[in-house]
Amino acid sequence: MDKNQELAQRILESVGGQTNVSQVTHCMTRLRLNLVDDSIVDTNEVKKIPGVLGVSQKGGQYQIIIGQTVPHVYDAFMGQLEKSGITVSQDESEQKQVEKEPFSLKKLGNAILDGLAGSLTPLIPALVAVSMFKMVIAVFGPSMLGVIADGSQLYQLLTMVGDAGFYFFPILLGYTASKKLGTTPVLGMLLGAILVHPTLIQIATEGQVFSVYGISASAQNYSNTVIPIILSVWVMVYVEKFYKKIVPTTLATVFSPALAIATMLPIMLIVLGPIGFRLGEYLSRFLLSLDSVAGFLAVAVIAALWQFLVMTGMHLLLITTMITVFAQNGQEALVSPAAIVASICVAGMSLGSFLSLRKKDERALAFSFLVASFIGGVTEPALYGLGARYKKPFIGLIIGGLAGGVYAGITGVTTYAMIPVASFIAMTAFFGGTTANTINGLIACGIGFIISAGVTYVLGVKETKKEVELVEKNTVSSR
Repeated sequence: MDKNQELAQRILESVGGQTNVSQVTHCMTRLRLNLVDDSIVDTNEVKKIPGVLGVSQKGGQYQIIIGQTVPHVYDAFMGQLEKSGITVSQDESEQKQVEKEPFSLKKLGNAILDGLAGSLTPLIPALVAVSMFKMVIAVFGPSMLGVIADGSQLYQLLTMVGDAGFYFFPILLGYTASKKLGTTPVLGMLLGAILVHPTLIQIATEGQVFSVYGISASAQNYSNTVIPIILSVWVMVYVEKFYKKIVPTTLATVFSPALAIATMLPIMLIVLGPIGFRLGEYLSRFLLSLDSVAGFLAVAVIAALWQFLVMTGMHLLLITTMITVFAQNGQEALVSPAAIVASICVAGMSLGSFLSLRKKDERALAFSFLVASFIGGVTEPALYGLGARYKKPFIGLIIGGLAGGVYAGITGVTTYAMIPVASFIAMTAFFGGTTANTINGLIACGIGFIISAGVTYVLGVKETKKEVELVEKNTVSSR
C-alpha cells in the first residue's frame, strides 16, 4: 500500500467509514466530503493523521486539507469506496440532511456556499486554459510586444479560444452545476446552450419582441453570465424529479427530459434568466462601486483579509461576483488584483519564516511552503503550517497585503485575464492594458512580498519542539 492509499484509508476510517460518506469531491488542495453525520467524527484525530495539514468545516462540507497531492489521495479514497461496494449518492445525502437538521439561515448559507463551490471549482482547469490564451495575446499581441499581428490567423485563433470559455460559460456551468445539484448534466448543458443561442442573442441585441408560449419575456444576452444558469439548474432539479415520479417508467426515457425542458423554458426565459441577469448587474455595480466609495482602501482591505476569507470559504461570494464582472467587462480592478497580491504575500510570509527559523529541518519545511505557494500556487500548506500554527506570520501576511493593496489601489491596477491560480503566473493577469498597469501590478506584488517577508522575519517564528515534530511529520508524509 503506497502513502496515498494509506492516507485515504486512515481518513475514511476516521470520518466514520464508508457508510458515513455520501459525496466526495476535491479542489486544488482539499478533499471535500459530504458526511451523513459529521457529529461522529473526531476532528482532532483526523488532524493527527500524517499527511493531513488541517481540517475545515464549511459550506456543508467536511474539508480535509492535503496539499498538492490531493488528486492522488482522492483517487485512492474513491478506490477504497469502490472496494467496499459503496455507491456515493448526492440525493441520499440531501435527503438525510433534511431529515436530521431543521431549516435555519446557517444551513441555507452553507448550502449556497456548497453549491457555488461545487459548481465553480470544477471549472478551474477551463478558466486557467482560456486565461492563458488571453495572456499570450496580451503579451505577444499588438498592445505590447507586437510579435503576433492584429488580424493574423494566429491572432484570430488565440482570441477565439480565449473568448470561447467565457462566451459559452453558461454551457460549462450548466454541466458542473447539474453534477453538483443532482440533475441530468446534459440537460443542464442544454439549458445553457438555449441561453446563448444566436437567435436569442440577436433578439436581445435588436430589441425585438419576444414571448414564450405567448407570454411576453425580456430577452437578454446571457453569454458571459453566471447566475441565470445556476438558478435555472437549481429549479430544474425539482422539475426533473417531478416528471420522473409521474411519468410511467416505460415512457420516462423519452418524455421526462422533453417535459422538463418544456417546463423550464418559461421559468428560465421569463423569470429566472432576467432575474439572474439583473442580479449579476447589481453585483457587478456593487463590486465596482466599492472602489469609488472606499477608494484605494477597498483593494487594500481585501488584500489584507483575502487569505482569511479563503480559509473560511467566504471568498466564494467575491469570486462569483468577480467572474460576473470579468465576464461582462473583460477586466476587473478590485478583487482580482487584491487576491493576486495576497497570494504573493503568502510566499513572502514563507520566506520570512524561512529566514527566521534556525534549525535545518524547520528551514527546509518553510522553504517547501515557499516553493509550494510561489511556484505551485498552493497557499494552504503555508497558511496552516506556518500562519495558523505560529500566529505571528499572519501579522506579516496582513501587513504585506495591506501595503501591496494600498499601492495597487492608488495606481488603479487592473487585471485583464482571470488566472485562477495563486502562483507567480497569476501576475500575468496584469498584462493586456497599458505598460504602466503591468509595472504597477508587479510593483504591488513586490511590495506585498517584501513587506510580508520582512515583518515575519522581524517578529520571528517561535515554535515548540512538539509543534515542529508534528508539522514535519504531516508535511513530509503529504509529499
